[in-house]
Amino acid sequence: MSCPKLGNLGRALWQRSNKTPPFLRSVKIQAFTCGSMASGISGNQGDKCCKNGNCGSTEIAAAASPSSPSPAHRHQVVGKMRSEESLGVSGRSYSSTAPQIDPKTYLWARYNEMKRLVHDLIPPGVCNLLNPSTIFANNEVDLDKVDIYGFDYDYTLALYSSALDAMIYDKARDFLVEHYKYPQGIKKYDYIPNFAARGLHYDIQKGLLMKIDAFHYIQLGTVYRGFRPVPDEEVFQLYGGTNHVPLQQVSGFYGKGPKIKQFMDVFSIPEMTLLAAANDYFISNDIEFDPEYLYKDVSEAVGMVHIKGYMYKWIMQDVEKFILHGDETYAVLHRLVSNGKKLFLITNSPFSFVDKGMRYMVGKDWREFFDVVIVQADKPHFFNDCVKPFRRLDSNGDLQWNKINSLDKGQIYKQGNLFDFLKLTGWRGSKVFYFGDHLYSDLADLMLRHGWRTGAIVPELEVETKVVNTEQYAQSLTWLQALTGLLERMQMHRDPESIKVLQDWLKEREELRAVTKNLFNPQFGSIFRTCHNPTYFSRRLCRFSDLYMASLSCLLNYDLSYTFYPRRTPLQHEAPLWMDQLCTGCMKTPFLEEMAHIR
Repeated sequence: MSCPKLGNLGRALWQRSNKTPPFLRSVKIQAFTCGSMASGISGNQGDKCCKNGNCGSTEIAAAASPSSPSPAHRHQVVGKMRSEESLGVSGRSYSSTAPQIDPKTYLWARYNEMKRLVHDLIPPGVCNLLNPSTIFANNEVDLDKVDIYGFDYDYTLALYSSALDAMIYDKARDFLVEHYKYPQGIKKYDYIPNFAARGLHYDIQKGLLMKIDAFHYIQLGTVYRGFRPVPDEEVFQLYGGTNHVPLQQVSGFYGKGPKIKQFMDVFSIPEMTLLAAANDYFISNDIEFDPEYLYKDVSEAVGMVHIKGYMYKWIMQDVEKFILHGDETYAVLHRLVSNGKKLFLITNSPFSFVDKGMRYMVGKDWREFFDVVIVQADKPHFFNDCVKPFRRLDSNGDLQWNKINSLDKGQIYKQGNLFDFLKLTGWRGSKVFYFGDHLYSDLADLMLRHGWRTGAIVPELEVETKVVNTEQYAQSLTWLQALTGLLERMQMHRDPESIKVLQDWLKEREELRAVTKNLFNPQFGSIFRTCHNPTYFSRRLCRFSDLYMASLSCLLNYDLSYTFYPRRTPLQHEAPLWMDQLCTGCMKTPFLEEMAHIR
């Protein structure tokens, strides 16, 4: 969709939301507000009407009639028409100067008018506005002021193929059966790649997987016990007649419980699927079990895959199969170093594993890119306590006993803490930019306590932007928003026929919500939205990251003096008067094709 088209749509819909219902003069021909006239009348008549501040209603057929009054005359009579307006639309006695129009006909006429407006202003072929290689800004960031770049390793420097999720699931499932003596029948449950999504919450005591919004409300229709959706009525019963969850009471800052756990990293998707599979087995076979023990056992089984080194072993044996886009990681690091930037690595992974992956992506001299390398850091504790000292590793990966008084280039350090890191390097404040995939373990403390710039790696953006760019999504979402606005403005009609019409609209609204949700994930929808609200994950993403992107390679599309400006999102009491809002954000999408020379 071109920006002018989007601008017309935004202006028309916004103007409609600020007008009183128009006075009807004909059953067959529906009156238009100034917003619709601006797009339907030649010249600047519509604009003049709005500029004069008398945005009353008129009959578009009259504008085309030789005997119709001039625009100036229409403004003169609009006051009288408005005095009659309430009589024509509220179900009370009608004015003697207008034919009687029943409310049902009036409401459906408004509905059809709005639908035509949306259809006309969103022609076919409007997609591909959103580039998945874009970096999105929550906060203003001037890269020219950043001197030091830091990175996590897993799902930041190294992106993994989805084949790894299935292997983690299979091995954890086998641990659950063989080590924890769970029923053999659980082995019949194969991994379902697209069942779970990042950012979901799990009620440990009730055994429920769900999506929660930024206001701590459960999104109805996204609550699952095993692989079975839980009816809305049962959700209300389980949570005391509400779908609100007091997360501040049942889950800590890092989302780890004790009663509700939030799954925040990509590695957690196999764990959620295994929890669902085990729950489903017990429920299907009518076997009584304790949901808290199940959660504990599944978590430990998944942890054993990491602790016992299975995941590391799989990747090291076949880096070409599991590690994606290694050449792009090399390009990012090379570009930063070539521009005089200092680099450091802080990861929870062991050195042998990191060394193997970095050799594949960057080359055997990969350590020359980094001024400091820290492995097995034990984040988030690395960032929020000062208990563990740094230890140096020798070339074989063995621990050295000598005291660490400096962090030297070319050396490998283990454990440590951020307070010693700051003291030894002097790297503080907004000149430091750290990138990671885990909002809590990687980013939260750095932003809130230390004022570092933070960048979130969100691989799901690549898939989600493809969905947003589809014509089906654009049409469904735009009509959903228009219908919601129509419901808001027409809800004053309280007669029985009008109430039935409004109920039909509400039903259609729910169907549209289901359509847009299912385009992302049939069970849980987008990781960023719960219907109209941001998800709890999305709110944390905005709070703990200055920038977010699908992968580090997105940095290649911007020069290192680029300033990122967040889109000014209007508050509820503000009118969307600036162009990037009327264009629904398309103007703020960087023109990456014009920046191709940077690569």
